[in-house]
Amino acid sequence: MPRGVKKADLPQKTCATCGKPFTWRKKWEKVWDQVRYCSDRCRAGKKP
Repeated sequence: MPRGVKKADLPQKTCATCGKPFTWRKKWEKVWDQVRYCSDRCRAGKKP
């Protein structure tokens, strides 16, 4: 029997820079409320 949560059931957000949706990651578990960007590249190129 499979364990865990299906990827389709994970929460999603939209990136503040590129506008693409991105999915929750385990490393963001404790700071998910503060995550705004899908990648370091988008975070570095953020709009003022």
